[in-house]
Amino acid sequence: MIKKYFTISIIKEARVDENRSPFTPDQIQVLTDKFPNLHVFVQPSKKRCFKDEDYAKAGAKIKEDISHSDIIFGVKEVEISKLIENKCYLFFSHTTKVRNYINQATQDKVIIYKKELLREILKKNITLIDYENIREVSGKGYRYLGFGRFAGIVGCYNTLNLYLKLQKEKSLPRAFEINNYEKIKELLSKQNFNKLKILQTGRGNVAKGSMEVLKHANIKQVSINDYLNKKYNEAVFCNISTRDYVERNDGKDYSVQDFASNPHEYKSKVKNYLFDTDMLITGHYWEPKFPKLFYPNQINEFKNLKIIGDITCDIDGAVPTTIRSTSIAKPYYSIDINSMKEIDLGKEGIAVMAVDNLPSELPNESSEEFGDSIISEVLPYLINKDDGRINRATTASRGEFCPKYKYLEDFIKQKD
Repeated sequence: MIKKYFTISIIKEARVDENRSPFTPDQIQVLTDKFPNLHVFVQPSKKRCFKDEDYAKAGAKIKEDISHSDIIFGVKEVEISKLIENKCYLFFSHTTKVRNYINQATQDKVIIYKKELLREILKKNITLIDYENIREVSGKGYRYLGFGRFAGIVGCYNTLNLYLKLQKEKSLPRAFEINNYEKIKELLSKQNFNKLKILQTGRGNVAKGSMEVLKHANIKQVSINDYLNKKYNEAVFCNISTRDYVERNDGKDYSVQDFASNPHEYKSKVKNYLFDTDMLITGHYWEPKFPKLFYPNQINEFKNLKIIGDITCDIDGAVPTTIRSTSIAKPYYSIDINSMKEIDLGKEGIAVMAVDNLPSELPNESSEEFGDSIISEVLPYLINKDDGRINRATTASRGEFCPKYKYLEDFIKQKD
């Protein structure tokens, strides 16, 4: 340890529907046992999936005032008015993908919040380290932290449940009602998904979590060639990567590096898969500079497509049917494919699942997996010697944006 005493804190989450935690009580117990000079404060919360008294039993102090902390951990966006001057914060700020909004006026409350958050962080000399940007030094920049796997697990479960609901079958209990992944797997293994044909995008943790669930539901994975050319008497799914659903406009070969550098020179060819797909589940990474999967004027061509589980949940993003995000309480809506307007669920059109905080339906298990990653991949480099991962993930420090994130200056200057 650098100091004689070191203090970390867990904030009370600002979102009313956020119940996850960056650390479980058991993890706090491990940390305080391992580092006797580590102090842990936990802001009291009735929403958090773990009880305050469990943190207290693990050695943490339950305190509203965490102003004496060295490092403050949260999960999602914080309450701006509660930010403490000169402190170091770690949470998902979702502020590094805003290039599309630079020099553009907007009334979008989410974007306005991000601007106000960043302005306040600079004003209060706060060090902001964004979990999303804590990545490995070399290679493909693998993210050390994320709730992606559990987003995939819950998102896929919700989407399969939507299918059962629309089939007038008895739908399964919601994931948050079960709150146990093993029980979810057991329930799914007993369901019949008939001849359902599913297309799953992505190869990262989100897609892997989703495919775990598909396999536990006894839905068979098939190759791209078989998916496109064969007929099945059982439920099947096919997983496609970026390489499989984009192509260069000039017909030249795809490469990861070229696509990342020149996405404007690519177009989507996902329609080739959607002509004979009943359900689309998205788990791929997307940015506004990337091609959309398809456009509203193409939807009429996809005669069998009735359900879209948009786990990535980018509003007006890769999937045009995602016109808004949904809540855990009300996870579904339908879209009229001609007007692209929302209609009552169950009517004609495409049914959509677009919950934007899916891991909160399995908060205990997703928090445990996340906390394990912080302990192994973040804390040692925060408290002892950084190998570069923390420095690269630091958005702002000492009242200014770090070099990699200087473009955010233009973002916060724009008035709405």
